[in-house]
Amino acid sequence: MEHPEVTQLRRTGYPNLVAQPEHAGIDYFGDEILDGDEIVEYDGEIILEGNLQRYLCEVLGFEFKSA
Repeated sequence: MEHPEVTQLRRTGYPNLVAQPEHAGIDYFGDEILDGDEIVEYDGEIILEGNLQRYLCEVLGFEFKSA
């Protein structure tokens, strides 16, 4: 005979005890945007702040250099 809680865990798995942030969309590069993420909007496109340099280089042709 098995404890009822063990039986339930075998049937349904462990509960997710870590709160997950809400999904808020996808940026230009297909990366998931979560609530609280910093974003940049340009010409109708949404870009995660972490992808801004990539967007500037790959899409707009910017070049970053040291002085």
